[in-house]
Amino acid sequence: MGITDDAVEIRAHGWRTLAAVHGLVETALERALKSEHGVSVVEYTVMDALNRQDGWHMRMRQLARAAALSNSATTRLVTRLEDRGLLTRVLCADDRRGIYTELTPAGTELLARARPTHDAVLRLALDEAARTPELAPLVGALRGLSPEPEPAGEPAPDPAGG
Repeated sequence: MGITDDAVEIRAHGWRTLAAVHGLVETALERALKSEHGVSVVEYTVMDALNRQDGWHMRMRQLARAAALSNSATTRLVTRLEDRGLLTRVLCADDRRGIYTELTPAGTELLARARPTHDAVLRLALDEAARTPELAPLVGALRGLSPEPEPAGEPAPDPAGG
């Protein structure tokens, strides 16, 4: 095996490891979110993405990227969530062709109830994955990622307390 072959195998191994961790986490999240809150992982992801926006809405194209879905799958998902009263669509004032999506108060409430479940199950699923020697380095790397930056207009808390 040459150097090029080694690099390909390293990338393939990394991808398989990532897919294994993703599969473990997604399965655990799907089961818990569905049974306890009646939402799928992708529905939660969409609501979470909308909740994190300054101004509380996103264009459909942005939402598709945030949820890692195709445009058509995003449209179908938004329609289902809209039918349940969790999201609403708003025409863009500047561009009548543009459609924004935002959480409704019911969507915000459901997300707030589901977030502790999501976070606890995510932590447990990563703990489980970390016990598998092949997956432990990736889990360690994920845990080492810095937290997301604070949203604009909300300063980060002062660690010195002042």
